[in-house]
Amino acid sequence: MLLTPLDLTPDHDIPAPLLTELTALYVANHEFFALSGDFPDPDDIRPEQVAEALAEELAHPDAEVLLGRSEGRLVGIAITLAHHPDPADPDPWIGLLMIDAGVHRQGLGQRLARLVEDRFRTEGRTAVRLAVLDGNDRALAFWTALGYEVVDHRTDRQQGRPCAVLRKPLDGPGRP
Repeated sequence: MLLTPLDLTPDHDIPAPLLTELTALYVANHEFFALSGDFPDPDDIRPEQVAEALAEELAHPDAEVLLGRSEGRLVGIAITLAHHPDPADPDPWIGLLMIDAGVHRQGLGQRLARLVEDRFRTEGRTAVRLAVLDGNDRALAFWTALGYEVVDHRTDRQQGRPCAVLRKPLDGPGRP
């Protein structure tokens, strides 16, 4: 899997062909967006909504949108935050890690997660955190299988949704 940062046009837009790919990725994950409420109608996610959501993410100076490609095809996205807004939290965060639902359970999510962890390790970071929305049992099982442990339960900062906060130490080299 190749992991690359999202490159915007000089006008700070997402190139149209890439926006089409990203929208298809979001649409494929209907179940997650039905739970999260991130879009007004999870049955009708539109390119302009995806572009707006990603622009909101990128408005944060420490955010990065990473694209995961396998065999040239966009199969996943990770949105990371180098520094949490809470100054008491020293760890970087994975704000979103999503794999095309059509290729779930093929190991691509694990590969993408490890690539993100490796990026943080390379930066000298010693742990990473993320939040899983209550009711997203598959995501909780995925992350705990990768060695993440629940360290807190609270509401998310953006929408006040209940979630579990997970943390994983990044000791030693990552797995391939």
